Formats: sequence, structure tokens, C-alpha cells
Amino acid sequence: MSEIADDVAIVTGASSGIGEATAEALAAEGATVVLAARREDELHALADRIESNGGDALVVPTDVTDEDDIDSLVETTTDEYGRIDILVNNAGVMLVEPLERAQRSNLRQMVEVNLLGLMNLTHAALPVMQDQETGHVVNVSSVAGRFASENFSGYNGTKFGVNGFTEALRKEVTTQHIRTTVVEPGAVETELPTHITDDQILEELADIEMPTLDPEDIARGIVYATTQPEHVDVNELLIRPTGQT
Repeated sequence: MSEIADDVAIVTGASSGIGEATAEALAAEGATVVLAARREDELHALADRIESNGGDALVVPTDVTDEDDIDSLVETTTDEYGRIDILVNNAGVMLVEPLERAQRSNLRQMVEVNLLGLMNLTHAALPVMQDQETGHVVNVSSVAGRFASENFSGYNGTKFGVNGFTEALRKEVTTQHIRTTVVEPGAVETELPTHITDDQILEELADIEMPTLDPEDIARGIVYATTQPEHVDVNELLIRPTGQT
């Protein structure tokens, strides 16, 4: 039996990409998954697939930039299941552009989704885990949270923030039997590049031939981290496709 069989896992950004793949992978291990994202139709389609394969899923439409939504997500989960064992903070946007051409609304959105939403949801879920005296917070960062690149300053700022927040949180809660993992994907075939609105950046990216991972590759890493024995805390996973320099 899997280490996470019968656990309750919240996954944000579950309507596509890494979040969708992670929800399916955790459900396949026997976890009950709470699916959170803004696109409700996609969440229901995912829940139907999970349940058709014998899993258990609950749809809770959530905008992680809305504090009322965040509180409702935690309250709905605990009302339904009584606990939160795993929190996968995956929701994110990548609005890459040189700072000199950057729109402040894009900078604000990346901070609110990638960093502040993650921090606020962790803040809301943490008391539940502390009461249980167990839990696992998985924060999906990026290779951009470790290495800075030109034109990525806003995105880098949020992902470096995720890494710093996660390590500081680890030091706060590790003696309370709560584990933390930061996952840093390299290039992954997801919707993230479609968020970019800067035409010059889009042209430059189109000319780059880069190997990519599938979302399922990252999901397997998250399953690996969350299925370790309680005394093992996989603090960090940097996962890049072979060939990405």
C-alpha cells in the first residue's frame, strides 16, 4: 500500500499541465485529491477521469489571488474530509518580458499568483497540519528560482521568493512533523509560454530548440517526495530534461 493511500491532497492549478498530472498521479496512489483552479469545466472533466479510474476527487473552483477563495478551499476540504495531508501549491503564471517594457500589471499578477497566493494558501492550511501533527507542503517553483536570466526578472523574483519561503518554512515546521518540498522544473510542455504577451520574446523563444519534459515527469517527482517514509523529507527536487543547458 502506498504511503499516501487515504491521504487528502489539495492541488492548485489543477486544470492543466503539472497540476492536472499531479492530481492524477496522487489519486493513482490512493490519495483523495481536492482540485483547485479557476477553470471549473476542466476541473470537473479531470474529476470524472479520476473517479472513472476508481479514485476520489473534489472540485473546488479557486482563484489563489482571492483570500476568500483560499479560506473557502481550506474550509471546504476540512468540512468534507477533516484533514489536509498534502498541499501542492502549483498555480502559476509566466509573463516574461524585459523590465524596461514590462507592464506593471504583469509584474503584479506574477507576484499575486506565483508567490503571494502560495504563501496565503500555505498560511491557511498550516494550522490544520499543525493540529494533525503531520502534513506535507509541496511548492512548485522553477529552475528560474535558482538561476536568473535576462528578461525573466519579474518571474525570477517570484520563483526565488518561492524557494526562500519554502526553506524558511521548513525551518519553522520541521520539528512539528510537517515536511516541505520545493520542486524546480526546467522546460516543461505546459501552457506557461502561452501567457507571454511580449512579441519580441515570443519570436526569440520560437527560434530556440529546447528539449522539454512532460507534466507527468514532474508529477512523478512529486509522488516520489510525498511517498517517502515520515522520517524522510525530500527538501528540493531540480528536474530538467536531458539536454537542457
